[in-house]
Amino acid sequence: MYSRSIPRRKTCFAMAGSQKFLLLSALLSCLSLSSHAWKPFEVRDDLHFSLEARQANKDGSVPVYKNPKASIEARVNDLLPRMTLQEKVSQLIQGDINGWMDMSNPLDDTLVHNDTGLANMMNTRAGSIWAGYETPWEKLVYAINVGQKYLMENTTLGIPALIQSEGLHGFTDNGTIFPSPIGLAASFDAQLIHDVANVVALEAEGLGINHVFAPVLDLSRELRWGRVEENFGESPFLTGEMGYAYVHGLQDGRRRNTSSTAIARVAATCKHFAAFGSPQGGLNLAQVTGGERELRTTYLRPFERACLDSLSIMTAYASYDGVPAVANSHLLTEILRNEWGYKYWVTCDAGSIDLLITMHGTCATRECAAKAALENGLSGEMGGGTYTYETLAQQVKAGQVDVKFIDDTVRYILRTKFSLGLFENPYPYADYAASLRTPASQAVLQQADRETIILLQNNNKVLPLSKNIGSIALIGPQVNRVSFGDYVFFNATNNAISPLVGFHQYLANVSSSMKINFAQGAELWSNDQSGFPEAVQAAQNSDAAIVMVGTWSLDQTLLWTPGTNATTGEMRDQSDLGLAGSQLELIKAIQSTGKPTIVVFVTGKPVAEPWVKDNVDAIIHQFYPGEYGGRAIAEVIFGDVNPSGKLSLSVPRDVGTTPAFHNYLKGGRPASNPGSMLDDGTLHFGNQYVLNNPQPLWSFGHGLSYTTFQYSNLKLSPSSVSHTAKTVKVSVTVANTGPVTGKEVVQVYATDTLSSVVTPNQELIAFSKVEIAPGASTTVNLEIEVHNLGLWSGSNKWVVEPGTFTIKVGTSDQTFQNATLTVT
Repeated sequence: MYSRSIPRRKTCFAMAGSQKFLLLSALLSCLSLSSHAWKPFEVRDDLHFSLEARQANKDGSVPVYKNPKASIEARVNDLLPRMTLQEKVSQLIQGDINGWMDMSNPLDDTLVHNDTGLANMMNTRAGSIWAGYETPWEKLVYAINVGQKYLMENTTLGIPALIQSEGLHGFTDNGTIFPSPIGLAASFDAQLIHDVANVVALEAEGLGINHVFAPVLDLSRELRWGRVEENFGESPFLTGEMGYAYVHGLQDGRRRNTSSTAIARVAATCKHFAAFGSPQGGLNLAQVTGGERELRTTYLRPFERACLDSLSIMTAYASYDGVPAVANSHLLTEILRNEWGYKYWVTCDAGSIDLLITMHGTCATRECAAKAALENGLSGEMGGGTYTYETLAQQVKAGQVDVKFIDDTVRYILRTKFSLGLFENPYPYADYAASLRTPASQAVLQQADRETIILLQNNNKVLPLSKNIGSIALIGPQVNRVSFGDYVFFNATNNAISPLVGFHQYLANVSSSMKINFAQGAELWSNDQSGFPEAVQAAQNSDAAIVMVGTWSLDQTLLWTPGTNATTGEMRDQSDLGLAGSQLELIKAIQSTGKPTIVVFVTGKPVAEPWVKDNVDAIIHQFYPGEYGGRAIAEVIFGDVNPSGKLSLSVPRDVGTTPAFHNYLKGGRPASNPGSMLDDGTLHFGNQYVLNNPQPLWSFGHGLSYTTFQYSNLKLSPSSVSHTAKTVKVSVTVANTGPVTGKEVVQVYATDTLSSVVTPNQELIAFSKVEIAPGASTTVNLEIEVHNLGLWSGSNKWVVEPGTFTIKVGTSDQTFQNATLTVT
C-alpha cells in the first residue's frame, strides 16, 4: 500500500551513514577484545555474531529475536545483548515525527520528509515516536511508514518504534470523539467503556498508531483541579472497573500479520502513577500529601485492578509525601515492579524528569535527574524537557550509572514491542480508511452520548417535554457550541452536532410545527448582560425554556496557547466551582419569567450552584459529550431516550464544602446544625458549617429516570464467609414500577462495622446496569470480591479483618435494601 516509499537515492544515503557507524563500532570492538573496554556497551562477550551484522548469527541462522515463533522472553533475551549502549539509551528516549516531517500546518498534506532529520532522530530517540498531530490521514500514514521503514531496513538491528498519540475519549487524529471520561463513567456500563476503547484502538491501529496515552486513573477527589474531566470519578472501585474495561478495549486482539505470541494490537497507557489527581490547593503539579495507608487504600487500587495487563504506564508530575513520583523507588520499583510484578514499559510524562531540577529541587544537573529517574523508576523519558537521558551513555562510561538499570529498562520496552508483534508488522494498513469513523463506531458513539446524560432533578415531572407543545426557547452559551473535553483537536468539532443543530434535527423528524426560539443571552467567559433582554423575550414567547450553561475546555493545540481562556483542562485549575461570568444571572432572569425552566450543565466538572437546585424545575448534567451530544440531549429532553446516567462524583454546595466524595473516613463529615444564607440576605448561623452545609447537593451514584424502580429480596450467598474466601454473591430483585422502559444502575456499598484502623463510612464495591420494561422485574446477580473488604493494617499489610459488614443496595445517600455479611 505504500506507494510513496523512500526513494532509492535517499535510502542509500542513509545506509552510508549507518555503515560508517558500524565500521567504527567494529574497529572499537576489535580494539577492546583484550582489555574488556567495551564492557559498558554490554554487547555479548562471546561475539557468536559479528558486530557489523548483529541481526544475523555467524553460522547463518536466524537470531531468536527475529523468530516470530519464539517466546517473547527468548526474543528479549536474545536481542538485548546484541545492542550497543547508544542503541539501548536511544530506546529509552521519545522521538517525534516532526524530526523528519513538517507538522506545523494542519492543512498541509505534502508527502515529503527530511532524510538528515530522520537519521538524526533515529540515532538518539528511537524507542518511541510521538505522532499526535492534527494532520491529514495520508500524511500521518506517510510519516509513520517513513519512520518505521527506516528503523526496520536502515538500522542494524531493525527495532521498530512505539508510535504514540492520545486516546483519552476518542482517537485524536480526527477519529471518533466520545464523551470525556468523567462522562463515560456516568454510564456505569463497563461493556460500553470497553466498546468505546475498542473504537479508539481500531482507528489508531489502521493508521499505524500502536501506543495510546489512556486511560487516566487519577481520582476526582480534588475538584478544583483542572483535569477532573479526564478521570472516571471519585470512586477507586468504579475507576478501577472503568479503567480495566478501557485497557482491554484498547488492547484485546492482535495486529495483522504478526507473531502468534503477540498479545495486543495497541498498547494502553495507565496514568498518572500515582496519586496525581489530589494536588494541594487543586493546583496542577502541586504536591500530594498522604501516607502509606491512603496510598494503598485509595490511590493505588484502580491501578492494581486495571493496569497489570496494560502494556505501559505513565508516571505523575507531582510528589507524594515529599518524593517526586518520577523518581520514587517505593512506588515504581518496590510496589510496581517487585510487589505487583509489572513487566512492561513505564514512561515519564512530558518534561517531568527536568522538574527534579526546576520544581522539586532534588537535583542540580541533568545528569543527576537522569540517574535519579532511571535508577529509582526504571522508566523512559518523554520529550518536552531537555532530554536528560542523553547523558546516560557518558555516565555509564564514567562509572556513575550502572548499565544494569539501562538493561532492565530496555527489557521492558522490548517486551512491550514484542507483545504488540511490531517486529513482524509495525506499519499502517493499506485499507486504514475502512476502520475510521465507521457506522459501527457511530452506533457506539450514540449509545455513549445517550447513556452518559444524568437527570439530577425533575420537579413535578416537567420532563420529558411533550412533543405537542408549540415552542421551546434554547438559551445560553452552550446551545450553539460544541464543547469537547481536552486532548482533542479543534477540527474534531467539525464532525459534531451542537445542541442547536441537534434540536432542529430531532424536531424535524417528530414535530413539524414546534418552533425553536434561540437566544444566546451570555458568553461563557464574560459578565456582559446585554444579551439578557433577547433571551428573556425568547423565554416569554415559548412554552418552556432550556438554558444551557457550563464550563469550557480547549483543544490540544489552544490549551497551551498564550492568551486563550478556559475553565477546565490541564493547567486550568479553579478556586470557584460556580458558573463563570453572568451565567447564573442569566438562569435567574429566565426563571423569573415563570416559564418551566430546564437547566442543562455542560461541563468537565461539578457545578456548585445551590440556587439553581432550589429554584428551577429540572436539571440535567451532560459532562462534555461526544460528537452526538447535541442530538442526544434533545432525545432525552423529549423522552425518546430515558436518562440512565449516574454521578461518578459528588457535587458540593460550594468550593468551601469540598471535599465531597462519598467514601470519606468515619467521622470525616460531621453535620451538626448546619447554617445557611437565604436569598433575601438572612443569615442562619449554625455549627458545621457556620453558614453552609457539608452535605453535597447531589451525592455519588445519584441520577433520576423517567420511570421508577423498586428493590426487594436482597440476598447474600453465603452470608458468612472466611476472610480467605474469594467472592460473595449478591442478588436483588429490581422491578420497573413506572410507565416506560428504563435502565437502572444497581449499586452495592459496604461499611466495615468495627475495624482496627479508621475505614470509609461506605465504599462502592459492585454495580450492574440492567434494562427493565415497564411492569417487569428482574433478579440482578452481582459478586463482591472479599479482598475489596480489606484495609491497610497497622502492620502495613492488606488484610480482611474478621467482623461484620453492612451491605447496602442503593446510592451513596439512599438505601433501598441492606443486609449483614459476617467475615470469620
